[in-house]
Amino acid sequence: MAASALDLEGHVAIVTGANHGIGAATARALAASGAAVLLTYLQRYGQGRPDASAVLAAIEGDGGRAAALEADLSDAAVPHGLFDVAERRLGPVDILVNNASGWEADTFRPTSTDRLGRSTHHLSSASFDAVFAVDARAAALMIATFAERHIARRATWGRIVSLTSGGPLGFPEEVSYGAAKAALENLTMSAAMELAPHGVTANAVHPPVTDTGWITPEVEQAVLDSDELFHIAQSDEVAAVIAFLVSDAAELITANVLHLR
Repeated sequence: MAASALDLEGHVAIVTGANHGIGAATARALAASGAAVLLTYLQRYGQGRPDASAVLAAIEGDGGRAAALEADLSDAAVPHGLFDVAERRLGPVDILVNNASGWEADTFRPTSTDRLGRSTHHLSSASFDAVFAVDARAAALMIATFAERHIARRATWGRIVSLTSGGPLGFPEEVSYGAAKAALENLTMSAAMELAPHGVTANAVHPPVTDTGWITPEVEQAVLDSDELFHIAQSDEVAAVIAFLVSDAAELITANVLHLR
């Protein structure tokens, strides 16, 4: 493998939602730095999402160690099992990247499209539960399992990174998603405080608008017209920040929500 400035040799990571976009780029970045990586993914019906075979092949083609597993994180029993698989195939997990999302475009308003012309639907118990099951509950259970096993083996080094989208300020037309991301930020900050004595850092990364295949001309124009958005990022750019946060170089960075521009 090519030499990397961020040495993660000997570490094992779980990256959820690693079959495309930021998750896939993060899995590749961590593997390029020497970590063994379990890629989890779910091929959502109707969304045309790939499995993780291409990401796995790219990592292994570069000489990295990885495994891939399809996993429905809305099942509360899944997080525990993911750690079992990772430990059996790769070793004890000391890096966790909570990237997977149960995204829904739901709203309080009786409308069928958002300001960018994308389809929306009225918030329901089904849309709320679908998002919170993955973005909040599953992430909480992943962190809890990580912490339980980390402490049980008396480990002294660990990293948690969660992907957020600025939910504390509200998320019009994606209201369940925004609320779930706010919960995820809070969970991650709690992990930072509680697990610090065990050598674990925990941070949330709030990417800028990132081109993961959904950018339309309308979205691009909205970014250009915005006073708050400066850049349409590529997944590899976000992944580079995550790779830094899980490295030794970032050992003093914890309990932060990093807003990338």
